[in-house]
Amino acid sequence: MTKTDKSSARQSGKPRADTTRSTDVGDPAGAAGAMAAEARSAEFESEDDSELPTTLATADAALEAQAAGDAALTPAPPTPLLARALGLGPSGIPSERPPDVLAGSLEGLHSLAGGILESLAPRVIRDLNREIRDRIAEAPLELNSYGYDPWGLNVDVARRTMLVFALFYKYYFRVKAYGLEHLPKGRMLVIANHAGQIAIDACMIGTATVLDANPPRPLRGMGEYWLPTLPFVNVFMARVGGVVGTPKNCIDILEHGEAVIAFPEGVRGMNKPFRERYQLQRFGNGFMRLALQTNTPIVPVAVVGSEEQAPSLGNFAPLARLLSMPAFPIVLNFFPLPTRYHIYFGEPMEFRGNPNDEDEVIVRKVEQVKGRIHDMIQRGLKQRRSIFF
Repeated sequence: MTKTDKSSARQSGKPRADTTRSTDVGDPAGAAGAMAAEARSAEFESEDDSELPTTLATADAALEAQAAGDAALTPAPPTPLLARALGLGPSGIPSERPPDVLAGSLEGLHSLAGGILESLAPRVIRDLNREIRDRIAEAPLELNSYGYDPWGLNVDVARRTMLVFALFYKYYFRVKAYGLEHLPKGRMLVIANHAGQIAIDACMIGTATVLDANPPRPLRGMGEYWLPTLPFVNVFMARVGGVVGTPKNCIDILEHGEAVIAFPEGVRGMNKPFRERYQLQRFGNGFMRLALQTNTPIVPVAVVGSEEQAPSLGNFAPLARLLSMPAFPIVLNFFPLPTRYHIYFGEPMEFRGNPNDEDEVIVRKVEQVKGRIHDMIQRGLKQRRSIFF
């Protein structure tokens, strides 16, 4: 094919650019258009195919300059709030980063609603909310710019949830905490006796370490495996700092210098009838192996008052199996009684050894922790004046 044929083929595939536009230097858009037209003309008339990419790049740059000039001369209309919330630009076209725009809009609405509710709340609640906010800000948490930690904890959700716990802590259960000065710096395993059909004792222990400890130490709860299967509970558990109680999750949290709370009695402590209150059930060995593997000190905790809040008659095993729950205790009251909590934090216990030792070796170490908690419980029972006062 001759050069003339090539030129004719190019012209038939795309019309020749219009070069009649004004090139007045006072008109930036016109100048840019003229540059684009000249570039396109040079493209079609070129006899050397090797110059085609360079010519196209020049033409594209000129068109971009023309678009920039037009945009500078024509201001963009304001984008409505709803469009911004949906991540749309001025022309209804999705913006480049709609998730960030949407998150910012929702965060603004969320903050506005929260501010209105807090302003309408009684002064005691506003003061308590402010105290919790300050205490969480002092806590050694590893947060990103959005207020989340690596395991999904969100400081706003945790603060509002702890506000509810704090009201129960101060005014319903009237908790008295002892020995918080024993909490070590850095990672630790908080091991406590367990009672009650829901983890109210865990909430009160965690509230004590945030409100009354210095510095504040939020605790990470190790949840049962079935909890994430419940709708809404799985997300809520992560937002308030809880994780599924797998060894890997616990090790990762401890290696980040966090504090973990665990109940070695498990569902055995939750299921025991009222006549067996404050009788420690068999402890699992997993927490001791984790402590040995990560060189983590163990803080023994005794809770007095939790085992009278909801007297249990036993476990309704058939219904528990039907609901895929580890237990379904039969309780006399559906709302916990206002028993007075006494929480005792003991001195840290440190253990050394091989985490893969035989069970007999691990059990001996576990029995030391269990014995310490038992002694603390018995002292607490002797010291309290009444179940409710």
